[in-house]
Amino acid sequence: MKATDILEDLEKRPFTPLRFFIADGTVYDIRHPEQCVVGLTSIVVGVAGPAGVAPYERLVRVGCEHVVRIEPIQIPTVKNGQHPPA
Repeated sequence: MKATDILEDLEKRPFTPLRFFIADGTVYDIRHPEQCVVGLTSIVVGVAGPAGVAPYERLVRVGCEHVVRIEPIQIPTVKNGQHPPA
């Protein structure tokens, strides 16, 4: 996928969480546009730890050509201080 296509999805407002599908079968959920930095040929993705929020547990660099598709995802929201069922 082209870097410009990835960047276009990340810059849409209001932002919709995205799922990146990588050629090797890896999947990354992008909950915030700041979770990714897009370069000319690669992206850096912040991978969340067990709590699912920043600070990120680790950073992963993926070649843009390895992103095979991007889909919007629905992230359950927290209501009244209760977490959604797992």
